[in-house]
Amino acid sequence: MERPLYFLAEFFSKPPGFYLMLAAALSCALVASSTVGTYILSISAIALTGVVLIQNYRDTSAMQAKLNEIIVALDAARNEVVGLEHGSPEEISAKLEAIEQRAAGAAKSRSGAA
Repeated sequence: MERPLYFLAEFFSKPPGFYLMLAAALSCALVASSTVGTYILSISAIALTGVVLIQNYRDTSAMQAKLNEIIVALDAARNEVVGLEHGSPEEISAKLEAIEQRAAGAAKSRSGAA
């Protein structure tokens, strides 16, 4: 079941497929006064939504994989920002400010050493 959906997601995410879906939606909107036109328009909207969700999932997965690769590649990566979103807004702000100050200090020390 996944292969046809991935094929559709790939096809409709590029200009020819997107224009085809747009033309189909517009032509269905012109005949939407009939019951069949309404059904076709609803089905095409559901299909397009599914394709967009699949494409978004694939893009997000690719970004997560790349970020994981970067984190693994950096031996000195800090894990202190993991789970940062949990907590009160004041705690999050304080932690972010401390992290930014340390990063700025590290950047200054690197530029001064160069």
